[in-house]
Amino acid sequence: MAESALIIDVGSGTQDILIYQPEKNLENCPKFIVPSRTQIVATKIRKATDRGEGIFLHGYLMGGGASSAALKKHVGAGLKAYATAQAAVTFNDNLAVAEGMGIVLCEEAPESATPIWLGDVDTSSLRQALEAFSLNYPLKAAVAVQDHGFSISESNRTLRFRLWEEFVMQGGDLRKLVFTQDIPEVYTRMRAVREIIPEAVLTDTGTAALLGIMADHYVKPHLDQGILAVNIGNSHTLAAAIRGERVYGIFEQHTSMLNPESLAHLIRQFQLTKLTNAEIYEQGGHGATIHPEMSPGWDFVVVTGPRRSMAKSLHWYEAAPYGDMMLTGCFGILAGMGITE
Repeated sequence: MAESALIIDVGSGTQDILIYQPEKNLENCPKFIVPSRTQIVATKIRKATDRGEGIFLHGYLMGGGASSAALKKHVGAGLKAYATAQAAVTFNDNLAVAEGMGIVLCEEAPESATPIWLGDVDTSSLRQALEAFSLNYPLKAAVAVQDHGFSISESNRTLRFRLWEEFVMQGGDLRKLVFTQDIPEVYTRMRAVREIIPEAVLTDTGTAALLGIMADHYVKPHLDQGILAVNIGNSHTLAAAIRGERVYGIFEQHTSMLNPESLAHLIRQFQLTKLTNAEIYEQGGHGATIHPEMSPGWDFVVVTGPRRSMAKSLHWYEAAPYGDMMLTGCFGILAGMGITE
């Protein structure tokens, strides 16, 4: 892609945006670190709650988290929450469960309700922001979202990790998880973004972070021997054993359930190939999987992510590809698309 592109890494706290301009050094390309859409939606829901107004949620499936918490407080305050079926699956894949949360399904907004648009990417706001800085809006786009996968019966954290496990056992090539054409049906959140931005490239935020760590110039020489890449995000911590282009093992835990000591313990067990899926899952995380060909070692540990300060005392190398840690995921998306080395 020898043309400009809008690269967006959607997190639970922020959406990290890079305007890739091929004629410039990556360090000089425009960047924005702004609140994620779920944070923006949560703020709008809270304001409606404070005003005592009902809400009507419409638009697309998107990430929950903050917006889900705000919705529960809204309903808990005795206020109405209406939603289209397409928007309601943001809160649960099973619409019956969503209704059980107090959501009233309907396709038209009741007159008394405040409409709130749902979607992981707000192209209208992005256009306004770029125009304010005299920037052209790129025709190409690539977006990373954390997609747990769709299932009416299976828990999201179980399904998400089963998909990671299948990926590791099938060869662990991260670039195969960067979808330039068809997106597997199970990834409904990615498919929802594709509806907002047709032809956009989609991937998972975990994939983007790992590829971004691999793009760090200090990390690259260590890939032949193997690295242990750790992304400490606002909500999730993902760690992977990577050698060359292949992921040999992976585990994912909720960041809120970790501290420096527990994180160091998990990493040590992982390095020894002794970490089990049960140890992570029973703590409330997603899980762990290790390929039979993964041997003990992986002493070079690399950390990135907005909560990486948790690992300061552990003295791991802090990745900052092209000098910007917050854009690690964006640079990973570019690498996954074959745009950067």
